[in-house]
Amino acid sequence: MLEWDSGLIICTFFGKGRRHDFKLYQASGVRFAPFTESLQDKGYQGIQKLHANSRLPYKKPRGGQLTSVQKADNRALARRRVVIEQVNRCLKIFRILGERYRNRRRRFGLRCNLIAALYNYECAHSV
Repeated sequence: MLEWDSGLIICTFFGKGRRHDFKLYQASGVRFAPFTESLQDKGYQGIQKLHANSRLPYKKPRGGQLTSVQKADNRALARRRVVIEQVNRCLKIFRILGERYRNRRRRFGLRCNLIAALYNYECAHSV
């Protein structure tokens, strides 16, 4: 998870093998406070059942089109989510997160937490 105003990483969770982010979220047991707004992409369909204050982009109906209001809402959501995607990009600069992990699986969580701490330190001490 990412603290919205500061851009800091406040929570991490890991699973074994390839697993979708939403399945990891469900398995983690981490829950948002009811007043916290959660911004997701289309891969998180069904999160509204777990967290009522979540925002997902509208999907185009089969054989139909999105209305202009829905398109504008999707655009506004994408503008807010770009910060999250930029953090993901910054973390993948550490190639250990961007490519296949080939070291001891037991220490993967430790290494990811260290990378997140380095990222948070860099954000806190940059101008």
